[in-house]
Amino acid sequence: MEEMTLEVLDTEDKEVLIDEIMNRYGQEVLQLVFSYVNNRTIAEDLTQDIFVKCYKGLHTYRGKSKLRTWLWRIAINHCKDFLKSWYNKNVVITEFEPLNNTTKKEMVEQAVIQKQEDDQLISAIMMLPIKYREVVYLFYYEELPIKEIALLTEVGDNTVKTRLRRAKELLKERLEE
Repeated sequence: MEEMTLEVLDTEDKEVLIDEIMNRYGQEVLQLVFSYVNNRTIAEDLTQDIFVKCYKGLHTYRGKSKLRTWLWRIAINHCKDFLKSWYNKNVVITEFEPLNNTTKKEMVEQAVIQKQEDDQLISAIMMLPIKYREVVYLFYYEELPIKEIALLTEVGDNTVKTRLRRAKELLKERLEE
């Protein structure tokens, strides 16, 4: 996917610009947010909040990093703020959303297409502490280089490598059980 240029970002019509940003990066941001909160409804709400912040802060983007990196920094900080918030710590979500809202036919098709090991791996990843989960997600799912992960998470390159190694060890232990 081609990165948006500063010339495009300097457009007067901010609504058209934010629509383009949302179309280009919306799904990626939603997946990133879900990796933090592990709840689809909350992830969708937080993603909307992130794009509102992006819209309000477009004038602060100076082009020193890629737009995607700037947007992801907003998303990561927003997720971390949410995880530390009173709401997250004190409000219990009472409405359980089943993981599979599918018919029996679709379930059979999914069972053929997806292996049980994939589900176990995803479950094990989602049970990792957030500092490990975020580097695993960024490295393996988004295929970001270590340097960009270090920039996004605001830690050193070696810390990212250590977290990746430790996450793999934890996953191996959990999957062997």
